Amino acid sequence: MKLKKYILLYLLFVSVIAFSQVNTGKQFTIKGTVKTKENRNPISGVEVSATSGAIVYTDTFGAYRIKAEVGDYLLFKSLEFETVEYRIKDDEDVDVLVEGLDEDVQLSKSALHKMYLDSAKQFKKIDIGKSIDYIRVSLEQLGKRGNNKERAASYALLGEIYQYHKQYDLAVDNYKESLTYSTTGESQLLLANAYLLNKEYKKAEVLFLKIDGSAKLSTYKKIVLYEGLGDAYKGLKNTSKAVANYTKGLDLAKKELVKPKITDLNTKIAEAYGDANQTEEAVGYFENSLKSAKTEAPQRALEVNDRAADFYNKNSLYNEEMKLRQQSLEDIELLESSSKKKAIKRNAVTKEVEAPITRQRINYKIANNLIVQDKLDEAIPYLEESISEAASEDDLVVQKDATRKLSEVYDDKGDYSKALETYKKYAAVADTLYARKEQEISRAERLSKQIAEKQNRITGLEKDKELYESKSSLARTKQDLYTTTSIKQKILIYALVLGMFLFGIAAFFFYRSNRQQKLANNLLALKSLRSQMNPHFIFNALNSVNNYISKSDERSANRFLSEFSTLMRAVLENSEEDFIPLTKELELLELYVKLEHSRFPDKFNYTITTDPNIDVAAFQIPPMLLQPYIENAIWHGLRYKDELGFLNINLKQKNKETIEITIEDNGIGRKKSAELKTQNQKKQRSKGMGNIKKRVSILNSMYKDKVDVNIQDLNSDGSGTKVLLTLKKD
Repeated sequence: MKLKKYILLYLLFVSVIAFSQVNTGKQFTIKGTVKTKENRNPISGVEVSATSGAIVYTDTFGAYRIKAEVGDYLLFKSLEFETVEYRIKDDEDVDVLVEGLDEDVQLSKSALHKMYLDSAKQFKKIDIGKSIDYIRVSLEQLGKRGNNKERAASYALLGEIYQYHKQYDLAVDNYKESLTYSTTGESQLLLANAYLLNKEYKKAEVLFLKIDGSAKLSTYKKIVLYEGLGDAYKGLKNTSKAVANYTKGLDLAKKELVKPKITDLNTKIAEAYGDANQTEEAVGYFENSLKSAKTEAPQRALEVNDRAADFYNKNSLYNEEMKLRQQSLEDIELLESSSKKKAIKRNAVTKEVEAPITRQRINYKIANNLIVQDKLDEAIPYLEESISEAASEDDLVVQKDATRKLSEVYDDKGDYSKALETYKKYAAVADTLYARKEQEISRAERLSKQIAEKQNRITGLEKDKELYESKSSLARTKQDLYTTTSIKQKILIYALVLGMFLFGIAAFFFYRSNRQQKLANNLLALKSLRSQMNPHFIFNALNSVNNYISKSDERSANRFLSEFSTLMRAVLENSEEDFIPLTKELELLELYVKLEHSRFPDKFNYTITTDPNIDVAAFQIPPMLLQPYIENAIWHGLRYKDELGFLNINLKQKNKETIEITIEDNGIGRKKSAELKTQNQKKQRSKGMGNIKKRVSILNSMYKDKVDVNIQDLNSDGSGTKVLLTLKKD
């Protein structure tokens, strides 16, 4: 009996010690050095990161200090050696010795190369231009005979820089370039994750499986690999394989007590089940994730709360969502009282989120929760609070959305005067946001050109290297001509052909780079034209409200404004897309024609006819492409007729891949309409029609003549107008 008591006491004692070592969550400072093993030379610029979030770099003496906790992994990363991992057991110093680097440290060019890479790391997050320039200089230090290991290090870091600034296609290209010089499990994982970010899920899957089958990975890298495979399968819509790989990673993370990954993987499994509409399983894993996040930093708990709340909202679990939103508000209050940032982002262990978790966003989401439950009076204070906080934080996106939602709530309550007043505020915020977006597009275009120029200069270094090697080969061949037979002369000819072939390849890559730049410029031009189209359409349509207001017809004005707000909401939602389903465009057109007909009921009737054989859902069309033609038909053709006119919109199948959209009116015609214009109108071309022509031209250059527009007179006497638009499938 006594023996059993002693055994129980011993087990209890051991459990308490283990629990105190693993689960305290208390952070302390770990310090140490990173040096070469042979001569104890310090290695500067090594990235030291803890899985709980902290990141530091070694100084000139190879020393570092970092905040961590028991159970964390310390990761020592450098482009000069394989990543080293160390599991923290207590607050002891951690010194790392690296083999095989002393020879490189003694070489002056290699030292300069490393110094420039360290500088590139320092500017990675704050100045992409300087960071890329340092990479270029580091390659120049290597000259034309630099070793492959150092060249691979430069391209790998360049890939990381592009990845941080969300230039994922360039990140992929440079990671591939790095692998051509040196292949490691670390560099392959970087490329596989870049594929994920660039949404090339199939390529990511293939590479992750290759790494899993060939590379010797540490436990932590195994967790990262399984997480990446899960992300790839989730992107490929294969829920079962995604969950299976997430679960493998989760089991390893639990075994090794890697808490950030336990939280991440529980959340990803929950979201994968949510995407597959397996709500019960998703709820269970979200509960695990929320429980795990509470043991980490407050920022982590906020992030997981937000993702879980979004899931509950999507699945109509409004009470559970409300609890999490309220908890998030309390957490932000605690963080602010501790003099921490209001905009809470992910820590360094996890991927960055697009939008920060702020008080105004949470209040806006709480209001949406209440609106869905028809608790309009309760929602109004949250919307007002969200608008106020967004205005103070200069968060125009939330301010715009919350103001629009508040206008809709007042409209639903029947308080039309407040609805109109709030809608005017929304329109003012929207105008400011559009102006800011135009500035952002302009800045993005300049940055894109700057990045392209710098990348071309780096590419040019490789071409110079290839050219140098080719010239060296030619020089050796010429030297041999004096002492060799006719067989050697043939080798010279082959070398010349090879040189021409290399020049041809260089020209091809230059041509391809120009094509990619042209495509990027076209996309920026399309965004700019769309940003011009939307305000132009809004300003034209808002003028229609004046007709009712001038007649003091409040009911008609309110009805028109309500329908117009519905139209505007749909237009703004589609404003960022190059193409939308044809069904959505037809719904917008029907609403627009209905609004115009309510203004001019004695000027025209209209019909919208769709061939029943057309699979309308199979076609895509640029948003707001048809509306300017219909607007012209009504305002410049039918409005000036004395008798009742007609407007016919007809969709018919031309062949399996093409449909024809016809817009016909029996108005006064283009020639007579032009004669009726004022002198000021004659000097100005229609901005809407001009933008349409530019958009059609750009889209056809990008999508191989997807859209064709032909405008002609309907009748021989010049009256009436017919617009024939031909639309092809993708």
